Amino acid sequence: MGGAVRFVLGLDAHEVRGLPPTTTVLAYLRDHCRRVGTKEGCAEGDCGACTVVLGEVDGEGGGGAIRYRAVNSCIQFLPQLHGKQLITVEDLRGADGALHPVQQAMVEEHASQCGFCTPGFVMSLFAMFHDAGAAGRAAVDDALAGNLCRCTGYAPIICAAQKILAQRGADKFDAANKTTVKKLRAANGGETLTVRCNGQSYFAPRTLRGLLQLRARHADATLVAGATDAGLWATKQLRRFGTLLDTGRVAELRRLRERGGMLEIGAAVTYRDAAAALTAHYPALGELMRRLGSVQVRNAGTIGGNIANGSPIGDMPPPLIAAGSRVVLRSVRGARDIALEDFFVDYGKQDLRAGEVLEKILLPLPPAGLHFKVYKLSKRFDQDISTVCGAFALRMQKEKVAAIRIAFGGMAGIPQRARRTEQALAGKTWSESTAAAAAAVLEKEYTPLSDLRGGAAYRTLAAKNLLHRFYLETTGGDVVNLARPAQ
Repeated sequence: MGGAVRFVLGLDAHEVRGLPPTTTVLAYLRDHCRRVGTKEGCAEGDCGACTVVLGEVDGEGGGGAIRYRAVNSCIQFLPQLHGKQLITVEDLRGADGALHPVQQAMVEEHASQCGFCTPGFVMSLFAMFHDAGAAGRAAVDDALAGNLCRCTGYAPIICAAQKILAQRGADKFDAANKTTVKKLRAANGGETLTVRCNGQSYFAPRTLRGLLQLRARHADATLVAGATDAGLWATKQLRRFGTLLDTGRVAELRRLRERGGMLEIGAAVTYRDAAAALTAHYPALGELMRRLGSVQVRNAGTIGGNIANGSPIGDMPPPLIAAGSRVVLRSVRGARDIALEDFFVDYGKQDLRAGEVLEKILLPLPPAGLHFKVYKLSKRFDQDISTVCGAFALRMQKEKVAAIRIAFGGMAGIPQRARRTEQALAGKTWSESTAAAAAAVLEKEYTPLSDLRGGAAYRTLAAKNLLHRFYLETTGGDVVNLARPAQ
């Protein structure tokens, strides 16, 4: 047994020893701290009843500002708190018992009925309260998309949220900022966090070199980034992990920068941290990023983790493939740079050799005149997994297709380019007849499965219609009244 997980709980320094590293934050709060305001609703990061807020000193250098973000405690492992501030609903009231402004707004707007979901809503709104960039109804909808309520109909909760945006100011956490920063820096000391208990080992290094050395020694270890997948394996599949390697503290993997005509996205960069840079260069990614999970999931989940797990319905691989992205894989032996589409070999199998980790994604900055679109089809708009995700990148030379890349998720066992369809379009005049001929090729290019999200025939028809929609949007056509192809 070894290693203490050190963090700030509320405003107080806190330390935990002697618990299995796959203990969830939710289980720790309820079973060991008796903080039962945080609820278990789904245990898979969907309902938001378990929402807590994590504070972290912002930026690599830690300039002194604390960034507060909502996460799902049901799928966060306890060691992931190391060096962070954990705030639960019990921490919000003042020393004199006065309600926090977020809580007061919920009371005044009668925004709670049975109360089960209320602490989760309060914590999501608390994070919004501390987000200086949050403004308007869109910010409210985004902040609440990851919280479900069966009683209120949401209207009074939305009213409370709007009141919070209109009236927010400083609170006790702002007043304690300097003291909290000192406590966070003290908690985050040391090179590698090591937690061992009940035959399980958890390592969280701070450098890429340390991660690679650990990977070389623990070939069978499970890598963890945001744990939005690994947390599910623990809570839903009851999987027992022997050794876990946490990439979330590795400085090099959290780096996001432009260099050499590329946007370099470290494998541990979260969706939330990558969103602004991605949408600045590829505006079409804006809606996709907003629909990818909830705020809680985007605050924890990483683009690198989404790629490394190789899901055929992961949302980010299709647009990244269409844009021509590459990935850098690194081990103690050196680095490999391969095209992203080549990383996916077969269902559940990626081109990741022994001792390698995904270091970063290289996304080319778009050339002038590039037509780039991505479309996600799912049963509900917010927080749902794709049935089909299609991405298109087109360069024209006068009226002809100079180059085109098309990639789909949900159409095969891996995210996959439609190479034969691309070939059918290359060099042709970009016209209705050309697009229709390419759709006929696309129909035979994939053999999708039928599942609860959609049948094979639906997926094939949807993919063809997305190609048609892309044609219409790049030529100024009507994208509303799409005619159903003849059966």
